[in-house]
Amino acid sequence: MFKLSDLFILLAVAVSFILSGYLWFNGYKEQGIFTALWVPSILCFGIYFKVSALLARRK
Repeated sequence: MFKLSDLFILLAVAVSFILSGYLWFNGYKEQGIFTALWVPSILCFGIYFKVSALLARRK
């Protein structure tokens, strides 16, 4: 079910989430918030390409 590209997307989300938490708790609150905004953006990017691939495979 999971492809290598899916794992890379999830890895990018995890790195972004961890980096965001690290920045937030070390006093860089604005940078932490900015980095936290990457998480839903990366997930949407991954979902878009996953759905596009599934629809292309149907045709």
